[in-house]
Amino acid sequence: MASTGGVVRRRGPGAGTSSTSPPEDENDASRVSSPVPKNYDKAPETSYTGGENGHKIAFDPRDMQESEERNKQPKLTLMEEVLLLGLKDKQGYLSFWNDNISYALRGCIVIELAFRGRVSMQKDSSRRRFPLADRVIEVIDDSLTGEVLLDEALKMMKSSEKMSVSSWIDLMSGETWNLMKIGYQLKQVRERLAKGLVDKGILRTEKRNFLLFDMATHPVADGGAKDEIRRRVRNVLTNRTVVLPPSQFLPEDMEFRYIRTIAMVCAAYAANVLENALATLGHEARERAFAQVDELLAEYSQWPFGKRAGGSQGIGANLGQVITEEINKSKDKELQLEVVAACLSVFTRLDSLL
Repeated sequence: MASTGGVVRRRGPGAGTSSTSPPEDENDASRVSSPVPKNYDKAPETSYTGGENGHKIAFDPRDMQESEERNKQPKLTLMEEVLLLGLKDKQGYLSFWNDNISYALRGCIVIELAFRGRVSMQKDSSRRRFPLADRVIEVIDDSLTGEVLLDEALKMMKSSEKMSVSSWIDLMSGETWNLMKIGYQLKQVRERLAKGLVDKGILRTEKRNFLLFDMATHPVADGGAKDEIRRRVRNVLTNRTVVLPPSQFLPEDMEFRYIRTIAMVCAAYAANVLENALATLGHEARERAFAQVDELLAEYSQWPFGKRAGGSQGIGANLGQVITEEINKSKDKELQLEVVAACLSVFTRLDSLL
């Protein structure tokens, strides 16, 4: 039946060409209706914003999203903090005898992705039958973080089959006999992290001669960053009441400030670089600090986290309370924290894996 309405707005390419188009017959087979636009996934179009003198400035909305992401995150990632602790300040290189740091850095990548809300433990009630490190993780947000190593790992996790925490750390470290999966190895992680710290103004690049060859080294250019990390480590491992002052490396409004710091301390311990932050302590104080790390690993390598009433020396007596408060503020992110606990459980058996 023909429509008896007056003005009909056409859809499609012809829209707006005529304000008095004749009515369309719904049953007229000779007419071909304009196709309905399909919602294809396309890259965001260039947007414009008003600048000075009235000129328009073009920008990519993805760049704006990346800037917002960076503003919500600390200046340094967990991997960069651990690497920075291991570097010799003036020489600019790691100890040649450190075999653990490469593996620990891959674990830090998984932890950082969990803190940033990109991966979480697969939501499956049957997962509790398996040890933490053997539970499967999945990508819940594949948006880029702006950190090259994190984005590379995220793309691999998104495009591959779902695997466990320990499997991913093994594969990214190259610890596999399966030739089909050797491509998952992240290469030159330490060098790439060091170059990232150079870009952030924390390190500088020099060339040093080692007998038969020249090697690029990265001495510390901004000692404030490393000093802040050392203070934070000593704060957690030596004080009865732990209070973390806000800084550009640990903003006050950042999520999971205390859990992130504990993860950094445990990762540095697994990477055999923690002693560099405790060099100014006496022998007995260092021994107590290492004993405290053992307790932190035991408590936070399980999920839910262990109930803490203060360490054997009364160190960090308030940690249990502040971490409970952090978890209660983000109840919807418990599966992400479960990934953190799983990585710490891998760190507890690092010596046997290498």
